[in-house]
Amino acid sequence: MPGLFPLSSFLYPLHMELRVAHLYPDVMNIYGDRGNVIALRYRCEARGIGFRLSEINIGDPFDPAEFDLVLIGGGQDREQRRIADDLAARGPALRDAVDHGLPALAVCGGFQLFGHRYVDHDGSIIPGIGVFDLETRHPGPVADRCIGDVVLETELGEVVGFENHGGRTYLGLDQAPFGRVRRGFGNNATDGFEGARHNNAIGTYLHGSLLPKNPRLADELILAALRRRYGDAVEVTPLDDAPERAAHQNAAAIAARRSRAAKD
Repeated sequence: MPGLFPLSSFLYPLHMELRVAHLYPDVMNIYGDRGNVIALRYRCEARGIGFRLSEINIGDPFDPAEFDLVLIGGGQDREQRRIADDLAARGPALRDAVDHGLPALAVCGGFQLFGHRYVDHDGSIIPGIGVFDLETRHPGPVADRCIGDVVLETELGEVVGFENHGGRTYLGLDQAPFGRVRRGFGNNATDGFEGARHNNAIGTYLHGSLLPKNPRLADELILAALRRRYGDAVEVTPLDDAPERAAHQNAAAIAARRSRAAKD
């Protein structure tokens, strides 16, 4: 993945710290997305890297330059409307920071609002902040939701997760996806794409939560964030990821079984 770096051996400064901004955790935290914070904290502290979390809610001061990584989780339409104006005010600074390499992970409703807009079933528009070149449209109240286990092929290898979204997301012509769907629906159940990426920022529909079952992705975000602050010589030590790999493999197996059952 362009902008994200391969893992290798141990080398990093003493007293290194990862500064994480979690946007709207009191509103955008559906389907266990807070687990992404827990996974990042664990993987930093297991290596002796400091972890400083700031929860940024509506009206709180926020300067992206003070952080190494930004997270935003998912929420339903009413939660998206609730944060939209506040997020829009932060949009220019966030876009500029991502353009200059700030890593971010935006999940589901957060992913949609990191695009240009969400068009509801009645045609009303919830404005986004344009980090990604995409638009999300609701297909109407009688349309099926995209629900189920997902397996993706990405430039970081296989990624697993769980999706549950009504909106259909369409990427701009030059917008890179996060991955291609092997199992599941993805952005719109038609084009085979899932999520989006720009520099070190990733948008995705995958809950579950995402990072505990995808440790390589978690480490790539950590490493990109630390290298941006401390320099390209930074590396991270491998961890014993046997539990994480087992969870990943189990999720992939469940997705395969459900896919076979759906075809029978």
